[in-house]
Amino acid sequence: MLTLDSIKEYGADVEEGLTRCMGNEALFLKLASTIPSEERFTKLAECLKTNDLDGAFENAHALKGVTGNLSLKPLYDPLVELTEHLRSRENIDYTELINEIIKQRDKLAGLCN
Repeated sequence: MLTLDSIKEYGADVEEGLTRCMGNEALFLKLASTIPSEERFTKLAECLKTNDLDGAFENAHALKGVTGNLSLKPLYDPLVELTEHLRSRENIDYTELINEIIKQRDKLAGLCN
C-alpha cells in the first residue's frame, strides 16, 4: 500500500505534491497510485518503437504534466528529458530514457500493491 513515507523514500517531493493537492493526503496518494496504470506509458513505448515522434511527444508531454503535478521526481525527471528531445524531433536512440521511465513506473507500481 502506498504511504507518504514510501512515496517519499521513492524520491517524490511529498510536501510539494501535497501543496498541489491542498494538503489532502488521501487525494495525493490516490492520484499517485493511479500513475503506474496510466495507458500513456504503453503508448509512449509503442510510438518510440515505430519512430512516431509526434505521438511519442504527445504521450511523454502528458505524462510529464501529471507526474510533475504530483512531484514524482523519479518519473518526472526522465520524462522532462525525453519530452525535450522529442520537442526538438531529435532522431536519437531513446532506449535508455524509456527504460528508465518504465523502471521508475514499475518501482512506483510495487509501492502501490
